[in-house]
Amino acid sequence: MTAGLWPSGDSGAPSTRRPSGAGSAQAPDASPTPSPSRTYPLSQTPRTIPAVRKHTPARGPGWRPAKGSRVVVGDGELADEGRLLAKELGLAYAGEGEPRAGDVGLDLTDGDANPESYTMTVEDGRVRISGAEEAGVFYGTRTLKQEVHGNATAPEGVVRDTPAKPQRGFMLDIARKHFTAGWIEDRIRELGDLKYNQLGLHFSDDQGFRIASDSHPEIVSKEHLTKAEVRRILALAASRHIAVVPEIDSPGHLGAVIAAYPDLQLRNTQGVASRGAIDISEPAAAKIVDELLNEYADLFPGRYWHLGADEYQALTVANPAASYPQLADAAKDAYGSDAGIADLATGWLNDRADTMRGHDRTMRAWNDGFFAGGTVQADDDIQVAYWTGKEIGAREPAEYLRAGREMINYNDEYLYYVLGQPNTFVYPTGQRIYEQWTPLVVRGTKPVSKEYDDQILGAYFAVWCDLSGSQTQDQVAAGIRMPLRALTQKLWDPRDPESSWADFKGLAGKLG
Repeated sequence: MTAGLWPSGDSGAPSTRRPSGAGSAQAPDASPTPSPSRTYPLSQTPRTIPAVRKHTPARGPGWRPAKGSRVVVGDGELADEGRLLAKELGLAYAGEGEPRAGDVGLDLTDGDANPESYTMTVEDGRVRISGAEEAGVFYGTRTLKQEVHGNATAPEGVVRDTPAKPQRGFMLDIARKHFTAGWIEDRIRELGDLKYNQLGLHFSDDQGFRIASDSHPEIVSKEHLTKAEVRRILALAASRHIAVVPEIDSPGHLGAVIAAYPDLQLRNTQGVASRGAIDISEPAAAKIVDELLNEYADLFPGRYWHLGADEYQALTVANPAASYPQLADAAKDAYGSDAGIADLATGWLNDRADTMRGHDRTMRAWNDGFFAGGTVQADDDIQVAYWTGKEIGAREPAEYLRAGREMINYNDEYLYYVLGQPNTFVYPTGQRIYEQWTPLVVRGTKPVSKEYDDQILGAYFAVWCDLSGSQTQDQVAAGIRMPLRALTQKLWDPRDPESSWADFKGLAGKLG
């Protein structure tokens, strides 16, 4: 088999592609579309969100869905993408075959291109979308869907497109506020059309544990997602090439677990409980958390896992060793006489990472779960989810990057949508992200050096539900609409946006 990129409408170069399947479905002939002619003006770059990276214009009528138009695929692996596009555009899905005039053809190419890259050619009255992997072809179909939205025409020429950042995510706190499965599924469809590829689910916290459990049903909140609902969410996400990234936060933010196991609550020398904190000197604490990690690793099959590790209350007091001598003693027993409570917490993080390595996961943890100095260091393969610089002993992002760590940007200055706006948080706006933020702006408003660009793998827009009753599901959906569009623009295309915010907002309104 041979394969290559489709040529542009004015290149005159030959093209090669995978042979079509032998049993291609047939449909009535499509109405012929006029051949490209020099009487047509050069086409204009399509207007999409995110913007395409490169468009080679050509002369011709372009393409729009018409009676008799079909979607055909050059490889059976693209059947799901083909059926989805056909349904969305009101076309017939014809299975494997060669596109005729009026058709859309989807193909896989041989090569080692970025798996999320694609080429889309509009020429000779048909559309051809090709990529090295299914994800890239899917993103090409998203571009075509936006191009023809509202009975518009996909412009003649060639789009060559690829994302700037490999991780483009949306994180949802379903622990503090219950979101219905249907609402989450609607967000997945929205995220897919915007070319996001990750959905984070923070489903365990002090206020709730929101996914059914077989190993510990006693910790599950009354309002929760069933495992059947989660599997439907996962299937829909997979169809949109979105990886779901679960988070069971520990050793803090475990209030819902501790409510069923009060003996595991961390208490100081006066017997005062530390909110949400589990006593990591107790072997039973590690046992129950590992049982949960193993259970949900079987439910969530994806590559990524979030270990949490933030805001452990034992480390926020003036003298941790005096307040929590049981932790100080456990640290010395485990790691030597020079070890402290931060070392014990780091050891906890590494042990949970070991549990997830048994499931072949790539792990991340919040930046305030990584501690400077000490006897024990966080394992090198744990990615830094950098969200704040407000914690005790806060370190600049560059410190982690200089150490060679990979980082995901969750900057709470721009990317945190905290319900009720507590603790000086304000709802982020799409305009501020669009006009001021870049992936290099990890903390506050100051970017890190461009030399670290490759280590910053991408970014997340995060919804946190601290004051859960402050907004309804529908209000959350409306509030995050433009921030999600602004963020995907900045993660997909590294150039400064050509359009003003007003124009970008207007385009978003037209595209729905």
